[in-house]
Amino acid sequence: MTLAFRELFAVEDAFQGIHVSGRTDAWILSDAAAAHGIPRDSPDLARFPEIYLRHLAVEVEKPGPRKGVMPGIRELLDALVERDDVFLALLTGNYEAAAQLKLEHFDLWRYFACGAFGDAALDRNGLLPDAIARVAACGGPSVAAADAIVVGDTPLDVAVAATAGARSIAVATGNYSVDQLRASGADVVFADLADTRAVLQAMGPARE
Repeated sequence: MTLAFRELFAVEDAFQGIHVSGRTDAWILSDAAAAHGIPRDSPDLARFPEIYLRHLAVEVEKPGPRKGVMPGIRELLDALVERDDVFLALLTGNYEAAAQLKLEHFDLWRYFACGAFGDAALDRNGLLPDAIARVAACGGPSVAAADAIVVGDTPLDVAVAATAGARSIAVATGNYSVDQLRASGADVVFADLADTRAVLQAMGPARE
């Protein structure tokens, strides 16, 4: 995102001091534009996702100290995808194309048939109803928010669940500690998702 902003607006380190954890890409870009005096109707803001994705396609291939799949993720997804009482969907603040690029890089995109994304959303709290509607539209079950479980690593993810009346499982593999996530109101908090059995138990028993 920094490279794209520099290319479009000649601003270095444009996202320094901008809060990013748990926010949508559209929200992050809006804050950066405001901080640097870029008008909301600037045509270059509309071009930002395209330029960002071009840079992301290059950057995702480079090694990094925190680049990889977090503990237990693949094992948990493998367990959940086999259950006929579970439907896996994405709820992310990433642009949809960016989410696909990142997850395909780690062979995780294939687990998710659909979801809700942050292409135009400045506030994440409306994404869960959107995700539930998209699940139904792509052939999944029609469910109430109370039957959904949001898994995330920020207080904003917990807030998405709470706002819609869903349950939340928070994991401290991001920028927030177990104590911070617990204080945010998460229903269950894990240091990581390495213990597949414990996570599955927290989600609830399989329905017959």
